[in-house]
Amino acid sequence: MSEKSPIVKIVKKCSPAVISIVIAKNLPNLENFPDFFPFLPFGFDPKELYKQIPAEMFDEHGRVKVGGGSGFIISSDGFVLTNKHVVVDPKADYTVVMCEGKKFHAKVVARDPINDVAVLKIEGEDFPHIELGESSDLELGQTVVAIGNALGQFQNTVSTGIVSGLSRHITAQAGANGQQQELRGVIQTDAAINPGNSGGPLVDINGKVIGINSAVVFGAQNIGFAIPINAAKKALADIKKFGRIRAPFLGLRYIMIDPVLKMRHNLPVDYGAMVTPEATPGDYGVLPNSPAGKAGILEHDIILEVDEQKITKELPLADLIQKHEVGDKLQLKILRRDQGEISTTVVLEEMK
Repeated sequence: MSEKSPIVKIVKKCSPAVISIVIAKNLPNLENFPDFFPFLPFGFDPKELYKQIPAEMFDEHGRVKVGGGSGFIISSDGFVLTNKHVVVDPKADYTVVMCEGKKFHAKVVARDPINDVAVLKIEGEDFPHIELGESSDLELGQTVVAIGNALGQFQNTVSTGIVSGLSRHITAQAGANGQQQELRGVIQTDAAINPGNSGGPLVDINGKVIGINSAVVFGAQNIGFAIPINAAKKALADIKKFGRIRAPFLGLRYIMIDPVLKMRHNLPVDYGAMVTPEATPGDYGVLPNSPAGKAGILEHDIILEVDEQKITKELPLADLIQKHEVGDKLQLKILRRDQGEISTTVVLEEMK
């Protein structure tokens, strides 16, 4: 009982602020059914499909519930954090359902262009909320608790586990719709994460949020992933200051160099990021009028360092850029054909 007691306290502390998100959409007019459902058999009467939809699938406004996820309230005035993939559809309506059943219309304030993070707002005051922790202090083996609305049943579920990996880069299924997403710098945990509790909080033993449940690798036992809460903190700070989430932009296409690539292409180094266009004709390695272009970076340059930090597989260029803010000046060390190592300064701009 003594082992369970701290977990019980955490759940009681956090659960009131963990919410369900219901995704609803208007069904199309009958004449638009072929566009909305292109794979219906020829001659199918759309009215028959309407009849087959169970009554419980409709909300109070006559819209069809098409999905669900989790989220959590982070302030008494109703700001909510969740995953971007939970609220990705701009044409859908989103409703927040509190654990006691009370419902609120949710407005999407911002979707992070880089991370799987979104911020919602519900109107009201004195909402229960969860304190945000510090994800940079996490250690392997640390106890964590995942809370969410598993599988969209509108009630909180709890699973416990440990931090089993840090700074993971994966491509995983994010959400029940099967969409694949590249996730960078994520927390790996063996706490059970289901598609329905995407967007719920991953909390530490003190009941502070250290991550946002995001994805699960199907076919692999006990492997789930969460977005570090510090990524969400940065997004919240941007919203407060600029009214939107700003992502720094360099304007390069590149491939990461490793020992295998060095040998295959007879490159002079086994690390760094080599600027290269994609295979499609007309693509650029350096985007026109981008920060990289203004700094004089050329195709086939190899960027070796950012502010004296070596670019490696473990510390890729994208991660180094995302640590900075729009407007930051970065010193790049570059290896250029026929010139050797040179340095240049680049000023990061906002991703559009």
